[in-house]
Amino acid sequence: MKYLFSLFIFTFLTISCQKENVDLIVINSNTYTVNNSFDKAEAFAIKDGKFVAIGSSKEIEKKYQSENTVDANKQTIVPGLIDAHCHFYRMGLQQQKVDVSGTKSYEEVLQKLVAFQKEKNVAFITGRGWDQNDWDIKEFPTKEKLDALFPNIPVAITRVDGHALLVNQAALDYSEITKPIKVEGGEFITKKGKLTGVLIDNAMDFIKFPSTSKQEAIQGLLDAQKISFSYGLTTVDDAGLNQKTIELIDSLHQTNDLKMRVYAMVSGDKQAQIDYYINKGIIKTERLNVRSFKVYGDGALGSRGAAMRKPYSDRDNHFGALIYSPKRYQEIAKQIAASEYQMNTHAIGDSANTWLTKTYKEVLKNKTNRRWRIEHAQIISSEDFKNFDNILPSVQPTHATSDMYWAEDRVGAERIKGAYAFKDLLKQYGKIALGTDFPVEKVNPFLTFYAAVVRKDLDNYPKNGFQMENSLTREETLKGMTIWAAYSNFEEHEKGSIEVGKFADFVILNQDIMKVEGSKIPKTEAVATYLNGEKVF
Repeated sequence: MKYLFSLFIFTFLTISCQKENVDLIVINSNTYTVNNSFDKAEAFAIKDGKFVAIGSSKEIEKKYQSENTVDANKQTIVPGLIDAHCHFYRMGLQQQKVDVSGTKSYEEVLQKLVAFQKEKNVAFITGRGWDQNDWDIKEFPTKEKLDALFPNIPVAITRVDGHALLVNQAALDYSEITKPIKVEGGEFITKKGKLTGVLIDNAMDFIKFPSTSKQEAIQGLLDAQKISFSYGLTTVDDAGLNQKTIELIDSLHQTNDLKMRVYAMVSGDKQAQIDYYINKGIIKTERLNVRSFKVYGDGALGSRGAAMRKPYSDRDNHFGALIYSPKRYQEIAKQIAASEYQMNTHAIGDSANTWLTKTYKEVLKNKTNRRWRIEHAQIISSEDFKNFDNILPSVQPTHATSDMYWAEDRVGAERIKGAYAFKDLLKQYGKIALGTDFPVEKVNPFLTFYAAVVRKDLDNYPKNGFQMENSLTREETLKGMTIWAAYSNFEEHEKGSIEVGKFADFVILNQDIMKVEGSKIPKTEAVATYLNGEKVF
């Protein structure tokens, strides 16, 4: 009997002390969980791609064991970062085209085009990134020098914001354009009655481009994934995809070639595409979420295409323009409101924001938890901020620090007070989703963090920060890049924080972004990126 009792005690103690096997354990870290209490933790355990326990290193090691244990050596860990508004696919394709971003003159643009063509020798030169506001002569370029350099090869390069296009005569000939065309929601810029080669917004649709091959599209997605993982991004909200690209993303997910989680905003520029996805219903996998439409409200401030209530301060009698008629926005909104889909509308100018928030309010009356978003929400009239009480603002902080040098010249001293007003928008809705709009801005999300908190450029300008009353705290900013961004995608229960049951997406950083001196925030780097507990960078 004594022997049996001893055997029972031994067996009980053996079972009690047995540790649970998991796929990965991370210990000795400085982890910001971004849970409801914004708690910190030292360690966590992962199994089957999800967090199964969070706590101290002692607690985790006592209960769990794994063949794969990472000692973080006190490094900072945050949830996998979410870019709430970007152009992932477009950025990937751009890796195969000429990049003229950061150029300081039209001459530098031309030099890059010549060097690109000498190396690539393509039949049609395409690219992106020029911004006349960064040049000494802050005027739109004209095509004469392009024509001289490339008399027979079509050239079409997009402005940094995607709302203006510079083409040469060969591209106009290729597109069978012989004279200016009157177009609603766009403009063919002319000089003395002749085409200058600059097209704004809807006018850009008249330029014909060679089609992208399937292999080029696949390579673009894989290139974009590699770049994004290197910056700690584990989810991207791609703003404006067509059916063909969404289906390609889904197929690459199924073969596991593409691992990046994608919140796909379906491009709302074609009625047939809206009809197709509304009839099909929400498409949801662990890596793909199709439940929203991206609609363009107006153009960009930099190209004076943003729709303003009063004329631009630096161009007489020019108001910019809505992309569609007011009636069309009502039609689109009513159709989407009758479905389960979300409407996410690009609105830069105060007129666009007035009209779109009014339209949202009308069609969403008595509807709850729709989380419809205004993308950019860049210039808001003082009386319109109240409309964001149930409309989610999705903003890109680096737009503020990119535009601050010339924005007031565009809109004047009074209207600039309601521009890039992140804190004011946050106060209305209670949450704010943060993104980059890459490749309009750089992919780097740590520049987003810096611009939101410090509101300066990398040269420490302006000395006291740009309109600091609308800066965000570090906690608000991290939430905007994680849990609030997840909320904006209806995904807050599966990602956006380090909590039991959620996808094991996290990033190890080289410094504590929550405490490091403000000027050092841009030096933050992703040491390692994990998705589903798998190291992807």
